[in-house]
Amino acid sequence: MIAKISRQVRAILGLTVLGLTPGLAVAEMPVIYKNGGQSLFEVSAPDYWQVRAGGPRVISPPDLEEERLINRVIGFSPVSDQGAWVGFMSPNGVRTFDQAVEYLRNVGKSIVEDPVLVSEKKTRIGGLSAAKYAGHGRRGRKTVNFTAVLIDLPQDRVAISIAILEAGVDPEMINDINAIYSSFRSLR
Repeated sequence: MIAKISRQVRAILGLTVLGLTPGLAVAEMPVIYKNGGQSLFEVSAPDYWQVRAGGPRVISPPDLEEERLINRVIGFSPVSDQGAWVGFMSPNGVRTFDQAVEYLRNVGKSIVEDPVLVSEKKTRIGGLSAAKYAGHGRRGRKTVNFTAVLIDLPQDRVAISIAILEAGVDPEMINDINAIYSSFRSLR
């Protein structure tokens, strides 16, 4: 009887491990977003994704003469395919969702041309209140889908993220992008 139970337990454990294998196979590389020496949040990059960081810079949106200050942006993209990109930032002075929406509206023209908003919804990311806006537009001459995410950080800060997928990109990229968002944790 014990041998029989042991075989059943081993079979169940074997199935459980097989069911978890995809999660175990994806090693993550934690990336911490800091501003002024203070850690704000952490996200992890999936295997075979590269991470790039850009410091503060000034840009001019298309068709506008005014310049906008862009804070540090941490960008994630797959090593093998350049048709996907996910970026995170937490702009100074952006303390509320309303301010984050306005900030996104101002800089968004530099990211996606002719954006068409298709959906918006409230959600939670990393246990925090968040809002998600999805749509499509163009980037250069390519059609893209985008998702902009606003995450309410503690102590009057907001994290802003934008994910961009070119048309025809491998649908498996969506799993990796969801893994990036699932790894989001506030460090405040």
